[in-house]
Formats: sequence, structure tokens, C-alpha cells
Amino acid sequence: MSLSQPTDAELNVMIRARLASIGIDLEQLPAGSAPDPDTGSPGRDSVLASLRGFMRTTVLPLSSYTFAADARLAQQAAPPKLYPSIDVVREAR
Repeated sequence: MSLSQPTDAELNVMIRARLASIGIDLEQLPAGSAPDPDTGSPGRDSVLASLRGFMRTTVLPLSSYTFAADARLAQQAAPPKLYPSIDVVREAR
């Protein structure tokens, strides 16, 4: 089953939720796409448009990437743990 591209509204919801989860509130930016003349802060609409473009051109293509049948690349699908336990190494021997 192939996934369809998300709409702008769906991406806006995801972007706002992700930013809110790390403490960033887009409502603090000026409304519209014009930057604030006093602070130079970008407009809310231009920030969302930029982040939607990033999601479509970078994140979505990366998430749909699959490794070829080449066994040397397939091992990358399950990389080893960063810091395996000493006991796990001893049990494997």
C-alpha cells in the first residue's frame, strides 16, 4: 500500500504539535507571511510554509527509503546497540 502525500492542513497540525511538544509556540510569531518590521521575526505563514517544504522534500522521502537486496546494505536496517551490555556479549560467546 502506498502512502498518499499529506495535505497542507495535516502537515500544519503535525508541525504545530511537534513544535509544541518541545516548547515552541508559533502563535508568538506575527500573523501573515511578512516579517515583523521591529524584530525581524518571520511571519507565521512563511514559517509554516518553509517547514512544510522541509517535511515534503526531506523527511517524507527519507522515511519511505528501503534498502536494496544487497546483503551488505541490509545489515544497516538493524544497527547494533550503541552500548551493548557486557552480559549480552558474554552470552553470545
